[in-house]
Amino acid sequence: MTARGFASHSRLYLVALVVVVCFGVVAHRLIDLHVIEREHFLAQIQDTRHRVVAEPARRGNIYDARGDLLATTKTDITLAVDPWALQDKIEAQKFPARMARYEQEQRERRAQLAELLGMTVAEVEALYTPSWRDIPLEQDIHDDVVDGRTRARFVKFREGVTEEQFAKITALRVAGLTHERRFRRVYPHRELAAHVIGFVNKEDVPSGGVEAFADQYLKGLSGWREIERDGKRVELAQYRQREVPASDGWGVTLSIDAAIQYIVEQELEAIVDRFKPQKATILVSDPHTGFLLALANYPSFDLNEFGTTPLDKQRNIAAADLVEPGSTFKIVATAGALNEGLVTPTTKFDCTLDSIIYNGKPRRFMRDDHRYPQPLTVAEVIAKSSNVGTAQLGMLLGDRRLYDYARAFGFGERSGYPLGREEPGLLADPSKWSGIDITRIPAGYSIAATPLQVHYGMGVIASGGDLMRPQVIRQVVDAQGEVVYTFKPAVRRTVLERGTAESMARMLQRVVSTEGTARVAVIPGYEVAGKTGTAQKLIDGRYSARNHIGSFVGFFPASQPRVLMTVIVDDGKPPTGGTAYGSVVAAPSFKRIAEQLIQYLDIKPAAPTSGPAFFAHQAEGGRR
Repeated sequence: MTARGFASHSRLYLVALVVVVCFGVVAHRLIDLHVIEREHFLAQIQDTRHRVVAEPARRGNIYDARGDLLATTKTDITLAVDPWALQDKIEAQKFPARMARYEQEQRERRAQLAELLGMTVAEVEALYTPSWRDIPLEQDIHDDVVDGRTRARFVKFREGVTEEQFAKITALRVAGLTHERRFRRVYPHRELAAHVIGFVNKEDVPSGGVEAFADQYLKGLSGWREIERDGKRVELAQYRQREVPASDGWGVTLSIDAAIQYIVEQELEAIVDRFKPQKATILVSDPHTGFLLALANYPSFDLNEFGTTPLDKQRNIAAADLVEPGSTFKIVATAGALNEGLVTPTTKFDCTLDSIIYNGKPRRFMRDDHRYPQPLTVAEVIAKSSNVGTAQLGMLLGDRRLYDYARAFGFGERSGYPLGREEPGLLADPSKWSGIDITRIPAGYSIAATPLQVHYGMGVIASGGDLMRPQVIRQVVDAQGEVVYTFKPAVRRTVLERGTAESMARMLQRVVSTEGTARVAVIPGYEVAGKTGTAQKLIDGRYSARNHIGSFVGFFPASQPRVLMTVIVDDGKPPTGGTAYGSVVAAPSFKRIAEQLIQYLDIKPAAPTSGPAFFAHQAEGGRR
C-alpha cells in the first residue's frame, strides 16, 4: 500500500516530461532564433535600428547684376500628427483625475494651434482621432497590425509651415506633433526674368535657364549621418557612428539687371495690351561684352507656379522660335558690300527697276513700298529700307559671298546662348537656292533666325565688327560670398573691319531720323542707330498680307554704344488697323525703354559725328 503524501511515480514522470518538453521547446526556439534564423532576424533588427539619414544641402542663391535676390531656398516644414500618442498615454495612466486634467490641457492647446494655423478646432480634433489603415500583405508583421490593418501613426497635418510659425507651435507643447524639414525653391520676383532663371521642380530637378545650366554650382553636396534608433524610433545619439555634413551650394551672379528687366517687362505688357500679338520678345545687352542685361518674352509665367503653367509659356522663344528677320537682315548685304570695297555710302543704285539680269537670267525684284524717282545711295537704301537696292547689293556680293557674310553675322548657326535649347536657324547653302532667292535673301526672306541671332547680328556693328557670344552669368560665389569664378566676354569671330562697322553705324543713324523708317525712335540729343523690319508671315505655306512680324534692332549712342536692344512683335494688330510695321509696333517701344535707360544708366549724349562731310569722306576713302 502506497503511503499518503507521496505522489505516484507516473505523476512524477508526467510532470518531469512536461518540464523537459517545455525546456526543449524553449531551447528549440532559442536555437531557431540564435542559430538557424539568426541572419534573418539580425537583418530585421539592423533595418529597424540602423539608418543612414540624408542631410540635404541648401541650394545656392541667384542674384542679379546689382546683388538683388532672384532665386533663393527657404525651409519648408511639414507638420504631422500621431493620433494614437495621446491614446497610448491615457491607457498607460494609473491616475484618472490627473489624466483628465492633462486631456483638458491638451484640448486647449490644440484650440490655440487651430487659431495659429487658421484652422477650425473641429478640423484639428478630427486629425487627432485614432484610425486604422490597410497594409500590404508582404509587409512585415509587427505589434500594431490587427487583421491586416495597422494604426495610422503619422497623419499629415499642414505643409509649408514657416520657421516663425514652427517656433510658436513648438512653444505650445502640443502632444503627438512631429515634423519634417525640407528645402523649397522660392522666386521673390515671380515672373521677372522667368525664361532666364528657370525653376526647380518638386523633385528638386532643375528645369531650364540658369537653374539647369549652373546646377553644378548651385546644388551643393548632400551630407549624411549613420544613426541607431530605439524601439520608439527615437535616435540614440550616443550610438551615432559616422557623420558627413552637407556642403551648401554656391551662388550665381547674373548680368541681368532686375531694374532693366522690370522696365522691359512693363513695356512688353504695354505691347500686349495695345497690339494683342501672338508672341513678343525684347532683348537688351552690352554690345561690347555680349552680356545680356534683360531678356523678356510674351507669353511668360510665374516661376512659383510652374506646375500649373502650360509648356508653351515656359518656352524661351528668344532662343527656341524662328522668325524671318525681314529688313533687319539688310545690314548683312550692305555691310558685306562695304567691307569688300564694292561700294561706298554714296554709291547709287536705280531702285525703279522691276527686274535685272543676274548670271545670265532675268531676276524679278520684290517691290518696294514706295517708288523712288531718282537713284538712291547706299546710305539712302538703308535709311528707306529699299528691297530693290538691297537685292542689288546682294548681287554685287554674289551668292557665295552673301551666304558667307550671313554665316559670319551668326545666321544659320546657334549663337552660343548657354541656357536651354537653341534653334540654329535656317540658311540654305547657295547650291540649294532657287532662281529668286538672290532677290529675297538680302531683304531677310527665305531665311529664318531666332531673336537672339537677329540681336547679335546687329551687335556686330555696335561692337565695332566683332560677333559676341551671348552670356548671362557673370560670377560664381561661394557660401561666404567670395568670388570663385568670373566669366569673361567672348568674341566668336571678327566679321567686319572697324571702319566698315563705323560706316554702317553712321548710315543706320539715318534710319532713325526724319528721312528714315524709324523716325518714331528719335531721342533728341542722342545718336540712335537701328533698323526696322517687317516680314510677312507664312500661313498655310503662303505669305500673308495681313500677318506680319514687326521688329526694330538698334543701339545708342551710335558712336559710343552703351546699349543694344531688339524688339520683335509677332502678329501684332494695330488698333487703328493697317500693317503691323516694325516702325509701328516695335520702334516706339525701343524709344520708351531707351529713355528710361538713359536715366538709369546715366548715359551721356555722344558728340554727333554724322552728316554729309562724313559720307563724303567715305566716298573718297572706300574701305577702312
